[in-house]
Order: sequence, then structure tokens, then C-alpha cells
Amino acid sequence: MEAAGLLCLAAAALLAWGFLRVWDSRERTKSQEQAGVLGDGSRTLLVIAHPDDEAMFFAPTVLGLARLGHRLSLLCFSAGNFYNQGEIRKKELLQSCDVLGIPPSSIMIIDNRDFPDDPSVQWDTERVASILLQHIEMNSINLVVTFDEGGVSGHSNHIALYAAMRTLHSEGRLPKESHVLPPQPAALVPPPLCALLQIHENQLPVLPLKP
Repeated sequence: MEAAGLLCLAAAALLAWGFLRVWDSRERTKSQEQAGVLGDGSRTLLVIAHPDDEAMFFAPTVLGLARLGHRLSLLCFSAGNFYNQGEIRKKELLQSCDVLGIPPSSIMIIDNRDFPDDPSVQWDTERVASILLQHIEMNSINLVVTFDEGGVSGHSNHIALYAAMRTLHSEGRLPKESHVLPPQPAALVPPPLCALLQIHENQLPVLPLKP
């Protein structure tokens, strides 16, 4: 009797596991269909200001997109040298991206005096926008993940990235069928991509990069 009971329990557990696997697969497919854009194979660019931004502000987003099959790349606008530890922080960024699923060949770190790691310095919006646009076009990017209007933490370097993306959008300079995904809510932005990342949908509104 005990053996029969164990077999029944094992069979029930197996059936439950199979049901959950099928349900999860259907839900993910449904989410992508509901979103209507950007599913498996999309070329997604994460734009950050400093090493550690990727983990501190974007890890759930990046992991969620990787789970959906997006091809991820990263553009970092500084080495994070505010405390003269730029070389260490660049290595840490590569290690972090390895965990997040972004390959070294898809990571670009800009170490340039035009973009110092310094909250008191305002990065030139047009200069940032020009580099962003060039990177988007050269790599055929169709989804950009970056900071919101407040830079999440209020850091001026973070806000500069949002300002540059906003400029490209408002001037109609971005490729068609492109989108940007900030990490926090922005009231003026519609959320058509929220269904792509169900567990984070309250954090992830979307701004189409198409006028």
C-alpha cells in the first residue's frame, strides 16, 4: 500500500510539473503576442553611465530580456573613475555582464574625458546623442534600455543618457521600429511592452522611439 501511495504521489508531482511547464511556455508566448513587438532574437542595447549601473538598476530587466531570447549588448559611457578605480570597475563590469548573460564582444566602455564620472559635471547632450545613434545604427539595435527622466537615483550622468535618448526621439532621428525601456515608471510614457516582462511590469513602462 505504501509503495502504491508513493507511486501515485510521484505521478501526481510529475503531472503537476508538466502542467506548469506547459503553462509557463504558453504564458510567455501569450505575453509576447500581446506586446506585439520585440520577442525572441531582438537586438537589445543597455545604455548605462557607470560600471555597477547594470547590476544596481537593471539586473531584473536584463535577466528577463535574456529569458525571452533577446540578444543583449551594453554601452557604458564612463569607466567609473570618480575614486580613481576605473580599471578595477571596468573588470568588475565585465564579470557582472558575464553573470547577466552579456558577452564581452557585445560590451563597449567609453573611457573619455568628455564623460567623466562626476555628478557635478553635465555631459553634453548632443555629444551623447551622437554616440548613441551611431551605436544603435551600426548594431541594428531595435530596443534600448536606459534611465528614466530622473536617472533613477538623480545622478546627473544618468539623466544625461535619458536626455540624449529623448532628444533623438523628439527630433525623429532614431531608426523606425525602435523602442526604449526605462527602468522606472514615467507618467508620460505608454506601456505596450510591459507584458514582455510580467514579473517586473510595474517597473517597466515603455517609450517608443518612433515619433
